[in-house]
Amino acid sequence: MTETTINIDSLANGGNGVGRMDGKAVFVPFTAPGDRARITLVRQKKNYAEGELVDLVRPAVQRRPPACPVFGRCGGCQWQHLAYAEQMQWKAEIFAQTLQRQAGVDADLLRPPVSAPDEWHYRSRVQFKCRQTKDGFVIGFYRRRSHFVIDVEHCPIASAEINRVLSVLRRELPQLCDPDHIPQVDVSEGDGGAVRIVLRYRGREQGRMVEELASLSEKAGAAVFLQFGRHKGLRRVSGSRYLVVIPQRHPELKLRYAAGGFAQVNLDQNRKLVEAVTRAFSFKGDERVLDLFCGMGNFSLPLALHVREVVGVEESTESIRCGRKNARDNGIGNVVFHERPAKGALVDLGSKDPFDLVLLDPPREGAWDVVREIISVQPSHILYVSCDPSTLGRDLNLLLQNGYRLIQSTAFDLFPQTHHTESLSILQKTSD
Repeated sequence: MTETTINIDSLANGGNGVGRMDGKAVFVPFTAPGDRARITLVRQKKNYAEGELVDLVRPAVQRRPPACPVFGRCGGCQWQHLAYAEQMQWKAEIFAQTLQRQAGVDADLLRPPVSAPDEWHYRSRVQFKCRQTKDGFVIGFYRRRSHFVIDVEHCPIASAEINRVLSVLRRELPQLCDPDHIPQVDVSEGDGGAVRIVLRYRGREQGRMVEELASLSEKAGAAVFLQFGRHKGLRRVSGSRYLVVIPQRHPELKLRYAAGGFAQVNLDQNRKLVEAVTRAFSFKGDERVLDLFCGMGNFSLPLALHVREVVGVEESTESIRCGRKNARDNGIGNVVFHERPAKGALVDLGSKDPFDLVLLDPPREGAWDVVREIISVQPSHILYVSCDPSTLGRDLNLLLQNGYRLIQSTAFDLFPQTHHTESLSILQKTSD
């Protein structure tokens, strides 16, 4: 493989540093703007190349020592070598460049990004990968671009309680009857500090494993579940299958999500995002809202306190069950949840009583089919929560060319030390 030396000038969506060689962009992980880096070229395409860092000939002045000893090998974080202020500057710049390039968004419509109150210990959910090796049992995370498990004693972006449980898992899992067949352990913490462990198991010793996990539950001070196969194979060992998250404080809403369900990993930043959603418009109280990809009601239930009715749509049976339970437990009667695909919901559920507002919070692949449906129906307002700037830019471009204008878009940092960015975009029909 060819070695060369280049200057790193910027960062790209995806987290890699960007330099140039013979007029061609070169993407190099774990570099920083201002680095002069010796690299190995690992892939060359017509318009770009990819490299791996060999050595820093001259480090950038804004570099800092990473907090994690396995940074650069573990596939989780990309930017621990950058000060948090520098990370936020680049997240804002990459977000703006992406929306301007893909959708022609005016820079004046981009609000300042919302930083996390703590750049460390923010993750309330972690999936630990496991592997029994000839040298012993390993628990940690996959190495970048592989299924090789990097052993981790402490994760600086996981909560203190999850790190405490990790130390118990490192001690106790090798003692179980069949550690060879434990590929993953999911550890989650709720807003009240309760912890849930879901141990994924592919062996045949389910009975013995359940008996032994009861002891693990006591030692870890956590609810424990054994999962074999998919979520329908979830077996309770001890404790409640639900954790509580609080998406807003005033008035306080307590939402439960089940083992195998979804909640944002950064609970403090999620509250800021929910607050921004509920304040996006001056609601009159007579609006009908469609919440697509609604999960267990993270946005549906807070919005229901401001409007006439919210209709939540989600394909996950467990999430819909949790959403209905959360509505009952919080005394909210103007929310209806439907277990179905997001595609077609705007037409099917709004034919007799049209929706005034559509909120969508799709996965990383965005919501191309839903956006096309929105264009055909033309609800007056849209709130688009995105976890991927590229697919957001693609979808915004379609909306802005077909009857909508962007009021504003704001990036929220739910994932410090990584390149990932959450965002909220507010759109309105141009004829309104």
